[in-house]
Amino acid sequence: MARRRQPGQETVAELIDGTYLAYNAARLREACQLFTEKMLEPDVTVGLSITGALTPAGLGMSALIPLIEGGFVDWIISTGANLYHDTHFGLGLAMHRGNAQESDVVLREEGVVRIYDIFFDYDVLLSTDAFFRKIITGKEFQRSMSSAEFHNLAGKYVREREKTLGLGQKSLLSAAYSSAVPIYTSSPGDSSIGMNIAALALDGNRLVLDPNKDVNETASIVLDAKRGGGRSGVMILGGGSPKNFMLQTEPQIQEVLGIDEKGHDYFLQITDARPDTGGLSGATPAEAVSWGKIDPDRLPDAVVCYLDSTVALPLLTSYAFARHEPRPLKKNPRLDRPRSIIRIRSCRSIGRAAARLERPINGALI
Repeated sequence: MARRRQPGQETVAELIDGTYLAYNAARLREACQLFTEKMLEPDVTVGLSITGALTPAGLGMSALIPLIEGGFVDWIISTGANLYHDTHFGLGLAMHRGNAQESDVVLREEGVVRIYDIFFDYDVLLSTDAFFRKIITGKEFQRSMSSAEFHNLAGKYVREREKTLGLGQKSLLSAAYSSAVPIYTSSPGDSSIGMNIAALALDGNRLVLDPNKDVNETASIVLDAKRGGGRSGVMILGGGSPKNFMLQTEPQIQEVLGIDEKGHDYFLQITDARPDTGGLSGATPAEAVSWGKIDPDRLPDAVVCYLDSTVALPLLTSYAFARHEPRPLKKNPRLDRPRSIIRIRSCRSIGRAAARLERPINGALI
């Protein structure tokens, strides 16, 4: 198993292939190889879910934006917090390395906010809030829309601010807008973006992020990939609500809409969550098979790497670009209403769905 090597002379990809041979190092190697050799095939639609404070740590610029621009990610589900803190960079606001042992009482007194060892001024929050409140009052936001359409519109304004400030492209929202990659959030109210939307609603603002649109659009993306002769792959950073929202696309197709399907083809997760506590974050791909989320025939093409995403993601990104050419962008010109919604309606079996609703529960019909 062991190989002789010349330390300091390997590329990242060579280091991973040649020395990550066992335990979670081997799982990271398998994850890199699965992503690069199978998930990046031209007919695979790749979904990415993001949890944990990755964008404040700079991983938007160092990994997520390159993956989008390289055509390696086709759609995203993220926590709202990652998108909110990502916006700081697009507005030219500063984040700093800090000491996690500093007194939080003192930091609060001095107007400094802490995300473990990342520090930033409280005014960063206020300035970002003001930016979102300003754009949300615009005419094009005065209606109900999916979270993907909202993030696309917001990304347009972040991109304009970046250009005005001469920053280059530093925001994930901005990059997703430029590449027409839809970004959904599974819990729209669970972030400062949602909090500002709620506050403006008190004053009569008519923006509503519609979760029904999100559920149907994400399911339609997956069904369109499969019915179009392709495959669906998921890369999950962390777990939580975005993981479930991404994986529930298949139960939505099969269980709820009554459409014949088998599950996602490829599953790649980077997590530090254990499977034995019953939480969704640690649930294995084998468990997901029982829900119809993963195709049982493709279970060998599933990798769980028990590692911090801030360690694994930069390595996986570097490996992917070293081993695979960029893919053409799968641009979706109508983020508010994917064309695949038409497919999901045409594939839906009303009879099967109705039959399920009439199944007896404890001898009685609900």
